[in-house]
Amino acid sequence: MEKRKLGRTDLEVSSLCLGTMTWGEQNTKAEAYEQLDYAIDQGINFIDTAELYPVPSRAATQGRTEEIIGDWMADRSNRSDVILATKVVGRSMSDYFRDDKSLPRLTRRHIFEAVDKSLKRLKTDYIDLYQIHWPDRKVTQFGANPIVYDHPEPAEDETPIAETLAAMQELVTAGKIRHLGLSNESGWGTMNYLRSADEGVGPRVVSIQNAYSLLNRTFEVNLAEIALREQVGLLAYSSLAQGIITGKYLDGKRPEGARMSLFKNFGARYFTPGAEPATRAYLKIADDFGVDVAQMALAFVESRPFTTSVIIGATRMEQLKTDIAAHQFTLTDEMEKAINEVHMVHANPCP
Repeated sequence: MEKRKLGRTDLEVSSLCLGTMTWGEQNTKAEAYEQLDYAIDQGINFIDTAELYPVPSRAATQGRTEEIIGDWMADRSNRSDVILATKVVGRSMSDYFRDDKSLPRLTRRHIFEAVDKSLKRLKTDYIDLYQIHWPDRKVTQFGANPIVYDHPEPAEDETPIAETLAAMQELVTAGKIRHLGLSNESGWGTMNYLRSADEGVGPRVVSIQNAYSLLNRTFEVNLAEIALREQVGLLAYSSLAQGIITGKYLDGKRPEGARMSLFKNFGARYFTPGAEPATRAYLKIADDFGVDVAQMALAFVESRPFTTSVIIGATRMEQLKTDIAAHQFTLTDEMEKAINEVHMVHANPCP
C-alpha cells in the first residue's frame, strides 16, 4: 500500500488509515482484533482513535476503544510498527471526560489530563499524532465548513490558540506526543495555528482530519489550498458519508445492526433533502462503469492531491475488505468527469 509523508515530518503513513470508533460499542474486542490484524496484513500502518470513542459517546464506554487498541499492541508486541493517532476533545458539555467533572476545554490542565489517560489506556509512552478533535471556540458547524453560516457568539472563556499550542509543546518536549494535528477545523483556525507556530509558539500542525466525501466536498473551497501549500494534509473521515453513499439507507431503509438504525439521532447531517438524489446519481455512475460504489467513492478521496490518508471504518469484515481493496481501484478520467458533473448539480448536500 502506498505510503505518504505526514506533513513535514519523517513519518510515512499508509494512504488508508484504520478508523476505530465502533470498537467497544458496535464491535467487540475480538472483532476489533480481527480488523486490526487484517488491516496490518494488508499494509495499513496508521490507526486513528480518540479519547471520546466509541460513539455515540457516553460515560459508561468512554475510552474503551483506546483500551482495546492498547491491549492489542501489548498482545502483538508491535507498538513500533504502528503509527498511532488519537484525539483530545474540544469544548464540550459532557462532564465525564475529566476526573473533577469539569467541562472540557483546550487548556493546559485539560490537555495534560487527557493525554496521560490516553497513554495509560493505549499502554504506550508516546502518541505519534495527537489531534484536537474539534475547536475550543464555538463554530458554526461541527464539520467547520458550513453551507449556511450561522455566526455563534464567542464564549467568554474561549481558550486562546496560543495557550493550547504552548501546552502541546510541553508534551512534545516531554516525549509524550510526537506531532500535532487538527480535526473539524476551519481555514481561519488552521491558519491561526500555523501562524502561532511560525511565531515560535508551539509545534506546527501536520494534518487536519475533516469530513470529505462525494456528498461533502466543502474541504475544497479553501482548506485544500492550505493543505497543499502548508503541507497540512487531509486525513479524510466519513468518506462514505457513514454508509449513505452505498445506498443502503435509501427510501427510508434502516438495515439491522447499521449505525443509523441503532442510534436514531446519529448522523443527522447525512439525512438532508439533497442526500438521496445525489446518492442515486453516484450509484448510477458506479452502475454505468460496472464498479463498486464504495470503492469508487474511497478512491476518489484517496486520489486528491491534498489527501494524506483516508480513514476507513467498518463493523463487518466484509465491509472492511471491500474498503481496503479501494487502494487498488483505478479511478479513470471518465469516472472523475462523471463525478464532477453530478457534483455541479448536487453540490455538498451533506456538509
